[in-house]
Amino acid sequence: MSADQLIQRQKKFYSSGITRDYHYRIDNLKKLKKAIQQNEKAITSALYKDLNKSEFESYMSEIGLVYEELNHAIKNLRKWMKPEQVRTPITLFPAKSVIQKEPYGCVLIISAWNYPFQLAFAPLVAAIAAGNCAIVKMSELAPAASVINTQIISDTFSTEYVAAVEGGVDMTTELLARPFNYIFFTGSPAVGKIVMKAAAENLVPVTLELGGKSPCIVDESAALNPAAKKIVFGKYLNAGQTCIAPDYLLVQRDVKQRLVIELEKAIKKMIPDALNNLQYPKIITARHFDRLIRLMSGANIISGGGYDCDKCKIEPTLVDGVTFDHPVMLEEIFGPILPVLTFSDLNEASELISRNSHPLALYVFSENQRNINSILDQVPFGGGCVNDILLHISSTYLPFGGVGSSGMGSYHGEYGFDAFTHQKGIVRKSKWLDMPMRYQPFPSDLKMLKRFIH
Repeated sequence: MSADQLIQRQKKFYSSGITRDYHYRIDNLKKLKKAIQQNEKAITSALYKDLNKSEFESYMSEIGLVYEELNHAIKNLRKWMKPEQVRTPITLFPAKSVIQKEPYGCVLIISAWNYPFQLAFAPLVAAIAAGNCAIVKMSELAPAASVINTQIISDTFSTEYVAAVEGGVDMTTELLARPFNYIFFTGSPAVGKIVMKAAAENLVPVTLELGGKSPCIVDESAALNPAAKKIVFGKYLNAGQTCIAPDYLLVQRDVKQRLVIELEKAIKKMIPDALNNLQYPKIITARHFDRLIRLMSGANIISGGGYDCDKCKIEPTLVDGVTFDHPVMLEEIFGPILPVLTFSDLNEASELISRNSHPLALYVFSENQRNINSILDQVPFGGGCVNDILLHISSTYLPFGGVGSSGMGSYHGEYGFDAFTHQKGIVRKSKWLDMPMRYQPFPSDLKMLKRFIH
């Protein structure tokens, strides 16, 4: 079936109105949850084939997060769907004002390879909850996950409701040229620009979940041992192939050496013998592997740095002595390489961060509340944590998304429902009073009008 035929079938199905029904949405969310439960082993097997992820990491960072989204949506959907009554200005009296939640229609979800299950199904949960039909484009760089994701969708839904599409860049380009009602994209800023440009041709609204160089700030008051443990967890999860992983460290000079020692201890304890460690993920492709090796070139490697070309694995690596002009600081790393830079005071730290575009995430480790507030208030970023790493992505009560070049729009929980929903403003006017001065010819005296709106 061609892309055009698929979209036309979905638009026809959507026009029947069935996807807007509360019970239809709930039933299909429950069907999806059951299908995932039945395929957990196949999902974890696929993630191991594509990325060498362990069963525990796969559940914690992918499957479990989708269950959280499903459970939260099933529990709260009736409340989310309910028309919201808001205040009405006196100038419209007598009337009621209501926000009606309306699905967009036929939506396109373009998934990413680094968390190929989670990043396909978390937005799909939101799209279904909001009452849409959806086409999900899987990433060709994670072929095993693409196959099982497609199988789950095709076994669970009719293609006129939800369909999965596999293929490479040509397929993505073909889909982007079609008149969807909404596009949700997860990927790099460079491809995000292509998606947004294509969407503009058809005036299609978009959510762009992108990336960037996310800083991790450690000041002199921080508890270094727990900070190091959390930084190592967040940076080297999925071998650093995480859009919200710390991309570089900004450490106050006086505590740099102590922090580096703690980081080295944490790496040895948490990820021993990384190149032979069965629980340590690999780099997704040889092309990405080669790019990361080039990024390390010329940097002062203070820990790690080893790699295995055949296994596509790179040790957790700390590099020192780099400036913002070094290749490792000119692009998002998206791998297990962590540059360590220093600052003297928070003003310098803020100035250094501002040299890059607004980051998707920011992390600050400090026991000084004034320092924490200063960073949170002064630095624009998508979201983040204080004295921890990555945890904000796991909350269904927080919006997840970027700002500026790191993204546009947000999702998770009700924010996901809102992303795939048009909020339609309605005034319900009563007939018992109709002010004559609103009609032409208008009165020459403004006194009465000004009493209402001045």
